[in-house]
Amino acid sequence: MQIAVLTFDGFNELDSFVAASILNHMRPKGWMAHITAPTATVTSMNGVTIQRQRPLEFAADADGVVIGSGVRTRDIAADPAMLARIGLDPARQLIAAQCSGTLLLARLGFIGALPACTDLTTKPWVIEAGVDVIDAPFVAHGNVATAGGCLASTYLSAWMIARGSGVEDAAAALHYVAPVGEKQAWIDRTLAVIGPFVKQDQAAAG
Repeated sequence: MQIAVLTFDGFNELDSFVAASILNHMRPKGWMAHITAPTATVTSMNGVTIQRQRPLEFAADADGVVIGSGVRTRDIAADPAMLARIGLDPARQLIAAQCSGTLLLARLGFIGALPACTDLTTKPWVIEAGVDVIDAPFVAHGNVATAGGCLASTYLSAWMIARGSGVEDAAAALHYVAPVGEKQAWIDRTLAVIGPFVKQDQAAAG
C-alpha cells in the first residue's frame, strides 16, 4: 500500500512525521508512506526544511492519502490551482485529514454534510465551509476519516492500518511507538476510538 502524506509549506511536523513514521512500520508488508509536497522542498511552521519524496500529483495514484495541517492551510484552500493538483478518489483510496487538513478536504468536496473533526483553531473555518464539526478526536465515514489535535495522527494512522491490513497490525504499530509501561493502555485507548468505525466499514463490506 502506497500512501501520500500531503505536506505543504508551513506544515505541522507532528502531523506529517508521526503519521509517516507509524505507517512505515508496515514496510515489511509492502507499505510505504511518502512525504508528498507541491515543491521540491517545504519548510515547517517551526522552520524545519525538508525534501519531498513524491510530488503532489502522486496523491492521485496512492492507495491512501493523509492530509496534514499547517499555518498556511487557509491560503492553500483558497488556491484553485493548488487544489486542482490534488486528485483524490474515496471510492478506491483511504483518505485521512487532520486538523486544518480537514479544511482542505472540505474544499475538495469530500466531506459535504457529514460531521467531521478538526482542531479548535481551524474549527470556525471548517464550519464556514459548511461542515458540521463535532467535539471528538476522530470520526470516519466509509473511506474518509478526520481527526482533531496534533497527536490525533495516531488515530488516523491506526485507522488506516486497521482498514488496509487489520486491527492486529494496527495494534502492533501502536505498540512500537507507545511509551514504555503504557503500551497496552495506548493500544486499548486508540482501538476504542477507531474500533467502532472499522467495524462499521467491515460490516458494510460484508
